[in-house]
Amino acid sequence: MSIKSVKENLKKIAPDLEIIEHNKSTASVNEAALAHNVEPGQIVKTIALILDEPILIMVAGNTKIDNKKYKNVFQKKAKMLTASDTELYTSHPIGGVCPFGLPSNLSIYADKSLEDYEYVIPAAGSVNSSVIINRKRLIDMVSAIIVDVTSKIIQ
Repeated sequence: MSIKSVKENLKKIAPDLEIIEHNKSTASVNEAALAHNVEPGQIVKTIALILDEPILIMVAGNTKIDNKKYKNVFQKKAKMLTASDTELYTSHPIGGVCPFGLPSNLSIYADKSLEDYEYVIPAAGSVNSSVIINRKRLIDMVSAIIVDVTSKIIQ
């Protein structure tokens, strides 16, 4: 159970952080934003992609991967992992993917879009859990590399 690995990981590296378990799904950006009463951009989407090996990119919830920017940074076309591969490499289901409690070390990136918020809300390993964290602390905790690979979603 992936929320268990997140709880164990956070107990070691950030025991002060509280995992919030909701009674309903927070798997989508809109569901999570409603549950936390915040704007969608404050929700962190953690996207599992494949380069030569799996990677995670954390982006603001009101953005999407910009293929041209992604290719400029990584020299390859963006290719998402399948749901089963995502769970294999992260131990988290789609909608609960986060940079905590991973079964092995993955390269983790943080898109510049997160810079718009002091506090951000990534999932916590399940489709109904999350954690509120200072953006800078999140980036430092997971040793994320800052990249610019998104564009805003027009609504």
